[in-house]
Amino acid sequence: MSKILEETQTGRVLTCKVGMRWGDMDAYGHVNNVEILRILEEARIHAFGPPGGTGGPGQDPQVPLFSTLPAGTQALVVEHRVRYLAPLTYRNIPLDIDVWVSALKAASVTIAYIVHDPVTGEACAKAETTIAFVAADTGRLLRIDRDQAALIRPFVGRAVFA
Repeated sequence: MSKILEETQTGRVLTCKVGMRWGDMDAYGHVNNVEILRILEEARIHAFGPPGGTGGPGQDPQVPLFSTLPAGTQALVVEHRVRYLAPLTYRNIPLDIDVWVSALKAASVTIAYIVHDPVTGEACAKAETTIAFVAADTGRLLRIDRDQAALIRPFVGRAVFA
């Protein structure tokens, strides 16, 4: 377990494997900062599922938060925060990304991540994404219901940014 993960953990952690693409590299030879956001999105979907009604059948997520949202509910990104800790070099093996919930509020959830180099184990980035649930037809913010909160409560830990 990385030092950052040890410092932030009070809840359970989901570990996801996300592949890097050759095209993720930039002119400096490391994974580009814009691609890190795509990688975080993939980790979030691996951990919590694709939004209901999107994509085709596949592997079930570890925690079906997004994949079990009621019809007409959108899970929208409100904010991303990323701190790059070390250059991430392209490798033809999947990244190890630790994922948990760092904040559970009435109408939003914040997902925390630590991106690890799959060979060295070094933490290369830490990040958080805040998601709000919105009614697609009205644009109205929706509260997180009891079942959703109970589903993710075991995965609530500390924020990576203090």
